[in-house]
Amino acid sequence: MDSGSFPERLTFTVEEAAKALGIGRGLAYEGVRIGAIPSVRIGGRVLIPKSRLQALLDGESDGANTMTSESGTANASATSHR
Repeated sequence: MDSGSFPERLTFTVEEAAKALGIGRGLAYEGVRIGAIPSVRIGGRVLIPKSRLQALLDGESDGANTMTSESGTANASATSHR
């Protein structure tokens, strides 16, 4: 790697994750709040690890939380692991 390049980012912002998932910003924040979208907090920032989001989409999640947008609401099926 040359001195002018940066490593690829390992995280999304909530807004970037929402865009990648094709959902709205509010639903993404609700998913983070209930633990359906994996996140880490660093200072005041909420970040979504790309690897954990991909694992969730690949069905490798622990299944502790689910989120549905069919009725426009988000539901948690278990307690959050934050």
